[in-house]
Amino acid sequence: MKGTATLSVFIFVFTTFSHAQLSPAITCWQQNTTEVGFADALTNVQQVNYSSTYVYVKTEDIPSWIPIAYDWPNNPWFAVPMNYQFRFRLNPTPNVGPETKTGYGHIGLWKNGCSIYNPKDAKSYQDSSVWFQNAWYWEHLLGETFDECIGHPNGSGEYHTHVSPACLYSFEDSLVASPLLGYAFDSYPIYGAYGHADPMDTNSPIIRLKSSYRLRNITDRTTLEDGTVLQPTLYGPSLAIHPPGAYMEDYEYVPGLGDLDEHNGRFSITSEYPNGIYTYHTTIEWVAHGLNSTLEPMFPYVLGTAYYGEVYPADGNTGPNSGFVEINEPVTPYTYPITSITEERSSLELKIYPNPVTNQLHIEVAAAGQETFVASIYAANAALVRTITIVPGIFNTYDVSDLSNGIYYLQVRTDAELITQRLVVAK
Repeated sequence: MKGTATLSVFIFVFTTFSHAQLSPAITCWQQNTTEVGFADALTNVQQVNYSSTYVYVKTEDIPSWIPIAYDWPNNPWFAVPMNYQFRFRLNPTPNVGPETKTGYGHIGLWKNGCSIYNPKDAKSYQDSSVWFQNAWYWEHLLGETFDECIGHPNGSGEYHTHVSPACLYSFEDSLVASPLLGYAFDSYPIYGAYGHADPMDTNSPIIRLKSSYRLRNITDRTTLEDGTVLQPTLYGPSLAIHPPGAYMEDYEYVPGLGDLDEHNGRFSITSEYPNGIYTYHTTIEWVAHGLNSTLEPMFPYVLGTAYYGEVYPADGNTGPNSGFVEINEPVTPYTYPITSITEERSSLELKIYPNPVTNQLHIEVAAAGQETFVASIYAANAALVRTITIVPGIFNTYDVSDLSNGIYYLQVRTDAELITQRLVVAK
């Protein structure tokens, strides 16, 4: 059945003064209090509260990128709403004592409220706690348990990613510095894989930042990276059985090999931190597959094996049963600072059907004085999915059979305005 949508354009007038005074650790989170997604849960981040010292982030850990009826392949578990609340410090400090390892479970939070894990998959060879399994190899390349956004739930239902999140920003957008993606639990920010060649000069060229880790040149798994010679009972499996990269200890850190340090970060100036701050970065690399190559996550993926900054157990973010922080101080709720909203009717008459759509999307548009329109389809997490051209006065048909189930947004740009229509894909 056809549906005619005469779209409304909402003009938002923003108050920039209060926004300028607040830390990105307060303002970066993708808040949502209306959209329900997987497991009938509110997606992304539900609440952000802050004091002069902390910011509290409440999330169900259900990203909007999870299709509502998704069934993870080769995985017996499903994502469960977690009702987490984490606490981040507005003034993080470098760690000056013994390093704090990134342990099992969540080690940070993406800005859409999704848990970040370290590279391990919680198992070691023969349970010896010497050769730790690399989740990218065991759970993705071998087990194929990850979804299209490179995440999955564990046995407790906590959805997470071990690597750079494929649906939070574009891996291939190499022309601009990558955006702020989230925060580690030492409260330092995490950015994407592209940054300035000179981290202190935002006018320097954009490059893909490279990890300083590499695969060790070994023929067997009888020694560790630091030169420790193992007893035979602690040897790892043959490289012929599980190739280099299957275990964390297959890698070594080489200072200066890439652009990032042993924590997978560097001190840099960003648009959010014009005075500079330590920034973690996701790392990716071109990997050949026959005649083709694709950008894939590269070890150590997000953080290294230890945090750069001080991690405070009392913050309640790490360790068993963590992530349920209570607020015991006066706080201010944060929502995007919109001071007024006015509504204008658009002269554009747009017909989009069917909606929900399965395979073929039909668009008709009536508008005088313009030959074509440029339209973009965005996923619910704001990732660009496709750009299309719409010709007024004709029956435009587009194949969307490759889109996963979920909520999308169709933005149409005219000579005078930009308008948005919600689109649902259901198969």
